[in-house]
Amino acid sequence: MKRISASSLLLWITLPLLSSLHARGQQEVLVAAAADLRFAMDSLITVFAKDNPGTTVRASYGSSGNFFEQISAGAPFDLFFSADIEYPKQLQQQNKTISPAVQYGRGQLVLWSKKLDPGALKMQALLDPAIHKIAIANPVHAPYGARAEETLHTYKLYEQVKDKLVMGENISQAAQYVTSGAADIGIIALSLARSPTMQQQGGKYWLIPENTHQPLLQGYTMLVHARNNQGAKKFSDFIRSAAAQAVLKYFGLDP
Repeated sequence: MKRISASSLLLWITLPLLSSLHARGQQEVLVAAAADLRFAMDSLITVFAKDNPGTTVRASYGSSGNFFEQISAGAPFDLFFSADIEYPKQLQQQNKTISPAVQYGRGQLVLWSKKLDPGALKMQALLDPAIHKIAIANPVHAPYGARAEETLHTYKLYEQVKDKLVMGENISQAAQYVTSGAADIGIIALSLARSPTMQQQGGKYWLIPENTHQPLLQGYTMLVHARNNQGAKKFSDFIRSAAAQAVLKYFGLDP
């Protein structure tokens, strides 16, 4: 029997659901969004809905790499918001898009913990005796995980902490590990650290210098499934508006 990847299985399960949602009307917009956008995208959808009551935007969150595989295999999303603009560019090369990839923000990494103050110790906090588990996103398919791994190598810490790493399927799950106590500290997205949910946790974070890893250039594109969906075009245009840019900037995704 052929081995079936987790992303392929998820696609097999979700395809009928996504197709049935589209059957209800062209004013329904299906968005595949990187996990670091969970709170920012929810806010964007809320703002958009106020002026567009006839359009319903539904977002699914996950790792950009997994969404890339699903969309390449035919998942009927209308828009793809990736934590790495290279994924939308690759979909464009596959003729899976109807618009060029557009950068919507620049992501940033932070060191976040409830156990100690990362601002005082910076990356050396990872070597503190109290730190037993370090949460990051899986670098294989999550851009934030790949950049976190690069940062560990830059600081020459990877070999010292690799046995402590706990990998989430995406950056949102990595954040959940550290907020729940499953990990003592985490390298997560600034956009999640600034969310009301994480602020209520009482943790502290330190902004990791961007020159310690490749830039997190985040981009989106309209997919072929949105060809006749005017709602998708409206939402795409909205992302370029001053209101949307203000939301992204608030969550640390400076346009």
